[in-house]
Amino acid sequence: MQQQLTIVKVGGKLVEDPDSLAAFLKDFALIAGNKILVHGGGRSATALAEKLGIETKMTEGRRITDAEMLKVVTMVYAGLVNKNIVAQLQKMGIDAIGLTGADMNLILSEKRPVKEIDYGFVGDVKSVNAPALLELLNQDYLPVIAPITHDGNGNLLNTNADTIAAETAKSLSFDCNVRLIYCFEKSGVLMNEADENSLISTLDLELYRQYKNDGIIQGGMIPKLDNAFQAIAAGVKEVIITQASDVNTGKGTYIR
Repeated sequence: MQQQLTIVKVGGKLVEDPDSLAAFLKDFALIAGNKILVHGGGRSATALAEKLGIETKMTEGRRITDAEMLKVVTMVYAGLVNKNIVAQLQKMGIDAIGLTGADMNLILSEKRPVKEIDYGFVGDVKSVNAPALLELLNQDYLPVIAPITHDGNGNLLNTNADTIAAETAKSLSFDCNVRLIYCFEKSGVLMNEADENSLISTLDLELYRQYKNDGIIQGGMIPKLDNAFQAIAAGVKEVIITQASDVNTGKGTYIR
């Protein structure tokens, strides 16, 4: 029988505000069985870049990463945010280990080719080292993964945290019964972004395409849902999009 594994991605102000982070980690710790935490930290990166006089450029919810911005996101994601989360989990008695894609050759990626948009030093995932993650899980470590990968040639790359969570879930679905949970500030995917009561409880691919064409689903939710549907197609058993306070309640939008 396959072991149960929950992969949670959390981002936004949830990982940057001490009170929000503490509340989330308390709920996250209650999830039964093995688990992996993938985090973002974009607001902190943007704030630091501004202090350093580095312009932040976004397109379709994705960060364009030039050489100077790569330094910023590496410092923030792999340093400040990652190690703060690890320290808070250690405080709770959980033996967490903070990782980037370069550690243990965990996530190999390639620089996104220039087409209509030049994303700069942004990496598209080529492979995830599932055996390394399984080894850590079997030794009762809790991996905390920052959204920085590498290309195998000594170069770091900025990689979307939602994508890292989905690719990690896909790679481990051969050995584990994987549940993937995306946590953010809303209760799930909403028909009306301003109305928390407009939750879409279940979403299949046909309905997603319809809502996207109608402009109901837009912006940063599109890459998140693209990753979610790719994960389901690749064998991940369950994908849920929910707010952080419901990470352990089963509430949210279920992807079918």
